[in-house]
Amino acid sequence: MSDWRRYDSHLIPAFQERFEARWGKGTAPFLDPEAHEEPLPRAQWINPATGAALAVVPVWTAEERQQRSFGVFYLPPAGDIWVLRPGYTGYLEPADGDTEHLVSLRNDAYRKAVAHAKEFLFGSQ
Repeated sequence: MSDWRRYDSHLIPAFQERFEARWGKGTAPFLDPEAHEEPLPRAQWINPATGAALAVVPVWTAEERQQRSFGVFYLPPAGDIWVLRPGYTGYLEPADGDTEHLVSLRNDAYRKAVAHAKEFLFGSQ
């Protein structure tokens, strides 16, 4: 039996702390634990037995907020942060009045990233 559990609360602050420790302050606005509206959609798991965690969140740059992809971030128990590569998960964040087509592409990219995260945690099912 796996000790991994879904964690459907705010993002764990360690994701942003470890990302910024490695790549610099202000480089991870998408991992801000205080951002309750963004980033969405997202998924998060924790392993209480080991202290490890994994999150799937939308990623963007300060220059281009509409161009996004989904990142899969793993926090090993001993510290650090790993960026897992789920393949291409790029999409355009729908603006007000945009078509349902963009929402569909975002949701497809999200499902692909979540499937990659679950395979990392639980193996091939």
